[in-house]
Amino acid sequence: MRVVFAGTPEVAVPTLEALLGSPHEVVGCLTRPDARAGRGRRSRPSPVRAAAEAAGVPVLAPQRLAEEGVAEQLRDWAPDVGVVVAYGALVPPDLLGLPVHGWVNLHFSLLPQWRGAAPVQHAVLAGDEITGAVTFLLEEGLDTGPVLGRLTERIRARDTSGDLLARLAGAGSHLVVATLDGLERAELVPEPQAPDGVSLAPKLTPGDARVDWTVPAFAVDRRIRACTPAPGAWTTWRGERLRLQPVEPADAPGEGEPLGPGELRVERHQVLVGTATVAVRLGDVQPQGRRAMSAADWARGVRPRPGERFDG
Repeated sequence: MRVVFAGTPEVAVPTLEALLGSPHEVVGCLTRPDARAGRGRRSRPSPVRAAAEAAGVPVLAPQRLAEEGVAEQLRDWAPDVGVVVAYGALVPPDLLGLPVHGWVNLHFSLLPQWRGAAPVQHAVLAGDEITGAVTFLLEEGLDTGPVLGRLTERIRARDTSGDLLARLAGAGSHLVVATLDGLERAELVPEPQAPDGVSLAPKLTPGDARVDWTVPAFAVDRRIRACTPAPGAWTTWRGERLRLQPVEPADAPGEGEPLGPGELRVERHQVLVGTATVAVRLGDVQPQGRRAMSAADWARGVRPRPGERFDG
């Protein structure tokens, strides 16, 4: 089938590559406009654009799909199907019916659970044990279209959102190709989503990524892993932001009295932080404007005083 691919970040690249290696023909690519990144704030193409251009696929990067000329270009590409993976913009209603078989979206949850922009982060944050990915047909509602295919994935005890998303992106790429194969052979019957079990997964903001040390250790652990690598978990130390990599439950309670929420204790091989329940052991940290380092190296530099706590 003739495929138009719509995607932007690195997580969408495995599906584009799988389609390029399949019998289907990628006739065009939609992606978000180039963005400024890095210390020099240079304009850089999206990972999908870079991959598509390297493969010789024509690319269109409008601010909005409703812009003049976008519909005409899509008609010229004459797609049998559109494939969407983390594109980052809505497909306007008047374009939904343009491909013969509609638009197939790869979503990283088991719909109707975790509809929205951050399904993987919310699955980790909620402590889900099982998640997955589905392919479904786009319609005007938010992730409400009928499902074409699905796969499941176990969430491991130490998974960050980045770890889990990478696995789902790889497995999901094969699911997309299988879904297109089934559509081409008229073997798939779209399955309406169940009306029960709906949950929402809005994008996590930097404010959501601030660690609250007054909650139990398991909640601290989940929040940090859910926000790794983005938007990046953090706390404040002596009034400045300190970015946090995943923590681990302490092997032992440590020396001395139990720690209060946010209270630090530096020991020979670890830096412990109190929560509402047991202490956690800090992983790597990154002070504002500096490189990431081990918690032990950071503590040797700042020398926490007895009883000193993370702010807030």
